[in-house]
Amino acid sequence: MYIVGFVIPVPEDNKDAYRRWADNGATLFKDYGCLEIVESWEDNVPDGTQTDFRRAVDARAGEKIVFTWQVWPDKATLDRAEAKMHDDPRFEVHGAIPFDPKRLIYGCFTPIHTMGRG
Repeated sequence: MYIVGFVIPVPEDNKDAYRRWADNGATLFKDYGCLEIVESWEDNVPDGTQTDFRRAVDARAGEKIVFTWQVWPDKATLDRAEAKMHDDPRFEVHGAIPFDPKRLIYGCFTPIHTMGRG
């Protein structure tokens, strides 16, 4: 199992547009071997005293935090998929992106403990 995670500031008014963006992306990632994607819309994201999700992505007034992750079988599968995605015209952006991609946080992780998966 290999995890790709994101923290994304999304204007609250763009929730439906973000959902459509995420749904389209999930279809494409599934084609490349992604096992699962969870898209989570802010419900309780408190301000911290030193750091927090909002400050991490320079969230602005009226923006909500999306916390999302992808589960891939392994790093090799993701690496092969990413190499092919660059040449796939379905990944070309058409129209407005429903968030500022310059402020999202992205990272890949190897699990060291899991609970609830087979």
